[in-house]
Amino acid sequence: MNRKYLLMLTIAGFIVAIDQASKLYVHSYFGLGESVPVIPNFFHFTYVRNMGAAFGMFSSHSETFRELFFLSMPPVAMAIILLILRGVEEADRVQVFALSCIFGGAIGNYIDRLKFRYVIDFLDFHMTTPGFLRQLSSKKIISWPAFNVADVAIVAGVLILAYLIFNEPKEAEGVES
Repeated sequence: MNRKYLLMLTIAGFIVAIDQASKLYVHSYFGLGESVPVIPNFFHFTYVRNMGAAFGMFSSHSETFRELFFLSMPPVAMAIILLILRGVEEADRVQVFALSCIFGGAIGNYIDRLKFRYVIDFLDFHMTTPGFLRQLSSKKIISWPAFNVADVAIVAGVLILAYLIFNEPKEAEGVES
C-alpha cells in the first residue's frame, strides 16, 4: 500500500477511535442536556444531539431533507477527499495530514448519522460577558454551539489546507532553469 494512504488510514483511524470513544462515553454516562463543568463558567461537557450540520446548520429543515442530505453527502465528500489525495505528492505530509483530519472527522460524524440519525456533540464553550462589553450586548453569556472531536479534526484540516493554499511559495518571475 502506498505510504500516503497508510498515513491517511492511521491518522483517520486514530481520529475516528478518539471521536467514537468520547461520544460513547457521553452517550452512556450523560443524560440528554446534562452538563458537567470542566472549567467552570468556560468549558463544560454537555450532551447535545445535533440534528443539523456543523454548529446546528440545517437543523430546522425537514427530517426527510436532513436524512437524505446527511446520509448521501458524507460518502461523496470522502470520495472527493480520496480523489484529491491521489494528486498529492507522497512527500507532502502536511497536506496528507490535513486531508486525513477531514476524512477521519467525516467518518466519525457519519457513523453517528448511520447509528442515531444525529451527531453527538458535547464540547461546550461559553463565558460570562465581560463587564465592559455588557453595555454593548444584552447577552449575559456568550456561547459557542457544542461540537465534538470529529468537528475539531475537520476544522483543523480545513484551516491547514487554507494556510497551504494562501501561503504557497510564489515562483520566481523571469528566472529560467
